[in-house]
Amino acid sequence: MMDEIQRKRERMIDSAEKYGYTSDDTIKCSEELDELIYKYQCTFQKRHHEEEVKVIFQKMVMIYEKPIHHMKVTS
Repeated sequence: MMDEIQRKRERMIDSAEKYGYTSDDTIKCSEELDELIYKYQCTFQKRHHEEEVKVIFQKMVMIYEKPIHHMKVTS
């Protein structure tokens, strides 16, 4: 995805140099670049969140698996 973002960025820059910053082509490239970056960020954030959940779950399992020796059982 990073290669696609870089290609779109280069195309936008080329368009701006040839046709100007406010040309329809440059604006279209800019909007497409924004969309690619947004998709990339959403993907990254989702992966990051999944990793955080895994770590929290692993910590919970470790706590749960620890034996409790200090408690007395009374009847």
